[in-house]
Amino acid sequence: MLERKGSILSVRKDVKVFDCTIRDGGLVNNYHFTDEFVKAHYEMCVAAGIDYMEIGKNVSPTVMSEDEYGPWNFCKEEDIRRIVGENDTNMKIATMADVGRTIKEEIPPKSESVVDMIRIATYIHQLPEAIELIEDFHAKGYETTCNIMAISKSFDDELTEVLTQLAETNVDVIYIADSFGSFYPEQINKLTDKYLSFAKPASKKVGIHAHNNLTLAYANTLEAMIYGTSYLDVTVSGLGRGAGNCAMELLLGFLKNPKYKLAPVLKFIEEHMVALEKELDWGPSVPYIITGHLNEHPRPAMKARDEGDTEYVKFYDKLTEEYS
Repeated sequence: MLERKGSILSVRKDVKVFDCTIRDGGLVNNYHFTDEFVKAHYEMCVAAGIDYMEIGKNVSPTVMSEDEYGPWNFCKEEDIRRIVGENDTNMKIATMADVGRTIKEEIPPKSESVVDMIRIATYIHQLPEAIELIEDFHAKGYETTCNIMAISKSFDDELTEVLTQLAETNVDVIYIADSFGSFYPEQINKLTDKYLSFAKPASKKVGIHAHNNLTLAYANTLEAMIYGTSYLDVTVSGLGRGAGNCAMELLLGFLKNPKYKLAPVLKFIEEHMVALEKELDWGPSVPYIITGHLNEHPRPAMKARDEGDTEYVKFYDKLTEEYS
């Protein structure tokens, strides 16, 4: 039986607020953020007391085109340092490595990088390659996480085997990833219990990365935190793929730790996000609600949004027929 960790007024030292705005938000505009935007975002995160900022992905330029994608899809050392310098702050810098898109030989040792953590994103069938990346990055001196994607499509025994194997690696944090934004708090509660049962005996932490298809990203993040999850993913204004993520301004307004400051986030939204909302499309909408209810990837919903398709009944009928 899970027990609540403290009360609503508790300050927990294990809780880390993890910003994914540039990385997850980059999926909306192919990582074409200006240096001015990323620099302002970095300074905001520092001022707000954010623990980690994920500045982008470690995709190899041999896998995806630098003509099509901006620098934050590749996170070359010189590009990161152009924004953060030596990062002489209390906030740590992170990047994400997608299995199949990151070439470990291109990642320098931690001693040569301003990056502190590399997060490995993997589907269950890619786990052997994910573990190889975990151990390579750990040996190079980085903190690591493993974000297991699309777990809402996995069978219980399958997930048990994955967690068993990850508990035996050098990974630091194992993430509950609600890839399709389809989970409800009751399910997150059970997943938190399951993940912690493997992570705690192995001295590892658990994280939560929630998507907002059913407008439950904030609720699910709180549910996971209340019952022991430590690493909490957020983005400013929920900026992220499709329906987006748990909004930073919501979580910081809830946490009682005085180290976290809401005013810098609100200022950044005022000065940068209001204009961005007129350029980019993200956040909950009917197509995303439908894919969330159906526990399917939001890809068709993203297409519908891009095309301005508001024939929602037709969209719903088409998807229910395809997935039935």
